[in-house]
Amino acid sequence: MNSFNEPTEKTGYLEQDFRLFHIKDQTKREFSYHYHDFHKVIIFLSGKAAYHIEGKSYYLKPWDILLVNRHAIHKPEIDFSVPYERFVLWIRNDIKSTELLRCFQKAIDRSYNLIRLDSDTQEKLKQLLYELEAALKDQKFGSELLGSALFTQFMVYVNRIFLEKQYIYDARSYSSDSQIEELLRYINHNLTEDLSIETLARKYYLSKYHMMRKFKEETGYTIHNYIISKRLLLARTKISEGTPILKAAQLSGFSDYTTFSRAYKKQFGTAPSQTI
Repeated sequence: MNSFNEPTEKTGYLEQDFRLFHIKDQTKREFSYHYHDFHKVIIFLSGKAAYHIEGKSYYLKPWDILLVNRHAIHKPEIDFSVPYERFVLWIRNDIKSTELLRCFQKAIDRSYNLIRLDSDTQEKLKQLLYELEAALKDQKFGSELLGSALFTQFMVYVNRIFLEKQYIYDARSYSSDSQIEELLRYINHNLTEDLSIETLARKYYLSKYHMMRKFKEETGYTIHNYIISKRLLLARTKISEGTPILKAAQLSGFSDYTTFSRAYKKQFGTAPSQTI
């Protein structure tokens, strides 16, 4: 599932509406850029970690929350000299309560994924998370219902905090290149438009070679491969929602079906007609 010789792949599969993981490890390993077909909430508990998400790097403190929307290209950078502990919440895109997903769309709109909490709110969400973890492990009557209710409560609070900007904003908590950030935003909002290197360089008054080099440094992707990968993800979503394959290709920025079909199979390992 690697895409166009870039160090990026889809990881993880999710059949339930959501899953919660509580992980603590100190196993040294390198992470590559990757994406998911589900949304992800990362609650950082301890260790030394930074997360790179779509051109921004976030430097985490204990109980920081990161919103990673589906198809966002990201990777963690972990210092494994100390144990790395976190909660990770996976959430399907087609859950019944789609209102709970608004925070992920807002993260895209703002190009900002971090929630840093004051101590009182931190304690409230901390208690809720541990209750959710206990309910999901429990075998008593109603534990599944209780788990779903606690998940909903947690996500309602997360949405309120993020949508209403009730978090602590600290400019030192992240870094990014403003030109590449704007370029990423433009690409993701205009996938069906002309996104040639020449067009983008003219639009942002940049040297083509400087722009390509900076983009690769900030995202781990070449511009061309990033655009193709995002267009393919959009096409696959449209096909899975029932859009005819040829129309889905056109609506995702592909003018030539043969090129689309070949690229689709290379990225996903299956033909467009085999998409469920």
